[in-house]
Amino acid sequence: MTIRVAVVGAAGRMGSTVCQAVEDAEGLELVARLDVGDPIDAEHLAGARVAVDFTVPDVTEANVHALIDAGLDVVVGTTGWTEESYGRVREHLARPEAAGRSVLIAPNFALSAVLSMRFAALAARYFESAEVIELHHPNKVDAPSGTATATAKGIAAARAEAGIGPSPDATQTDPDGARGAVIDGVHVHAVRLRGLTAHEEVVLGNPGEQLTIRTDCFDRASFMPGVVLAAREVGSREGLTIGLENLLDL
Repeated sequence: MTIRVAVVGAAGRMGSTVCQAVEDAEGLELVARLDVGDPIDAEHLAGARVAVDFTVPDVTEANVHALIDAGLDVVVGTTGWTEESYGRVREHLARPEAAGRSVLIAPNFALSAVLSMRFAALAARYFESAEVIELHHPNKVDAPSGTATATAKGIAAARAEAGIGPSPDATQTDPDGARGAVIDGVHVHAVRLRGLTAHEEVVLGNPGEQLTIRTDCFDRASFMPGVVLAAREVGSREGLTIGLENLLDL
């Protein structure tokens, strides 16, 4: 059965690439392209069953709620989500009128990035130190990236489960924030540099050894296999799913 798809944020860099990927994918049909100013309603959604949102953090949550109300399953690639905003989506999906609806929110759809996050969580319990460095183009509006935040949270959870304490760090003064953001006890550093696309390094260290896990995405095309997979499979998981890894056999 062909899945009818609407793309929200269709005029953007990622959105236009998603539109092309949906048009090229077997079993998917692009039926609507929505962007800034377009109402999220039955007329503009044109009978879509699944919506893919690649917009901006300021509007993505409102879009998701509107799409749920319109009766669609939703795939979200926009970052900037918090535990509170996740909670509001869970609450919405639990309402009787949203029964059967599904939402997948993923910080990254590139398979290399999804695997590197998994590898980092597996390795984190075996190393004394762990830090994350994310590197993106200067047009990215949020820092740290959603991928880096998810990576840090995964590392922290694995270390907590293994009973490992904080990474050693003798820093006492850092008035300019040179040590970066701290997410669940893991330092995360954001680089914004012309010429980059989307890159991440996880650096783990023990006395006398170091492990570096790095993923490099050079083109938005790298996200499309994951987006297509999500559009096909989102309806199989009722409620809220966070992370593409839940659709992979990891």
